[in-house]
Amino acid sequence: MQVDTSVALMNASYQPKRTQADNDVLLKEQTDQFEAYFVKQILDISMKNESGLLPKDAGDKIYKSMYNDTMSNALSGNLGLSQMLFEFLKEGR
Repeated sequence: MQVDTSVALMNASYQPKRTQADNDVLLKEQTDQFEAYFVKQILDISMKNESGLLPKDAGDKIYKSMYNDTMSNALSGNLGLSQMLFEFLKEGR
């Protein structure tokens, strides 16, 4: 028995055309994610200082990482780096 895969292969390569507004939304999401990554790196570096205020436990690094992830996602899109990068990349198209 032979299976005809020509229609499946034709549909697999089909990608609907995106409008300029769709591309802008996708680009803004990517620049926001980059800004979140950038802020997380800064938070990770700044939180390396060990202080004696909080006791160390087994999950200390995990909690700090989760806190930095949450803070970086909350701050992304609000610092201006994302908007500046978005405008730069948009005019380069």
